[in-house]
Amino acid sequence: MEDLDDLDRKILAALHVNGRASWTDIAQLIGTSTTTVARRAQHLFSAGLARVAVLPHLEHEGPVHVFLVRLTCAPGSQLRVAGLLAANPDIRYVTIVTGGYDIVFELVAPKHRDLYSMLVDFVQSIPGAQQSNADLVLHTYKVSYDWSAPLLGQGASAFATPMPGHTCEPGHLDDVDREVLAALRDDGRASFQSVGRRIGISESTARRRLEAMLERGCASVTTFIPAAALGYEAEILFWLSIEPSMQDSVAERLSGERGVRMIASVLGQASLICEVIVPTTADLHHFTSRTLASVPGIQSWTAGVQVLTVKRGFLMVPWAESRIAAALAG
Repeated sequence: MEDLDDLDRKILAALHVNGRASWTDIAQLIGTSTTTVARRAQHLFSAGLARVAVLPHLEHEGPVHVFLVRLTCAPGSQLRVAGLLAANPDIRYVTIVTGGYDIVFELVAPKHRDLYSMLVDFVQSIPGAQQSNADLVLHTYKVSYDWSAPLLGQGASAFATPMPGHTCEPGHLDDVDREVLAALRDDGRASFQSVGRRIGISESTARRRLEAMLERGCASVTTFIPAAALGYEAEILFWLSIEPSMQDSVAERLSGERGVRMIASVLGQASLICEVIVPTTADLHHFTSRTLASVPGIQSWTAGVQVLTVKRGFLMVPWAESRIAAALAG
């Protein structure tokens, strides 16, 4: 990880909470010049420390099953297995973790697909993959991209991109909408002029189409950055066992914690899965010994440190690409 200064981290944090913000708006937020922001940001992108994407709603093509799968690997095969998993277009998220399992990944399966072929045949066909444990996601309580906001101070909340609920039925996107999303998938900061030129529509039409999809929750602007680049020491996945009658209240209580990036109900050995990103190991100790310990209904928990995230939002993250490429080439 590059040695970044406070200004670099603030630029990354600003992009994290609003990936399509103009360089001028970011400069005003963090108190520097537009040219400085543009120059520094381009370097951060070139160094593989950020990726902005516009992504469709998970169920934009219809209902899906989502499974979180924990997988053990043969010794020394973790990077290669992670790379082969990441190459599957139905897998949204892949991370290498510590603990009883080596990899956690998220499989998104359209409800008409054969789950056996996706969860058993595919996984067991990967050289190095061993034991797996798949939990069906029943309900997602929270997904947040504002864990980095403390680096920006009080102006962060007004600067952040709103995330409205999804208000449309499946099939609401037409071919032009899909082309706009495809043009913004790999470069979520592409100008409307370039998007329009690429797909043969006017700049104003491209702008109007994207703004409508964002307002309806049909799409979202997402920025992926490694937590370590902002000086955060701990990215943890928790599996929580909860008293059944208190599952909603526990999830709602934990959802109020800024460091909780995601919390979902799962059908498996645990009741909830929770992703936590905090600045220091001391903060993690506070979360386990005070926050978790003080919430009624939590019976027990297990956890794993995310040591390398490989894929998020169906996209390879740039800071893992060279390692994965080397592992697959070997």
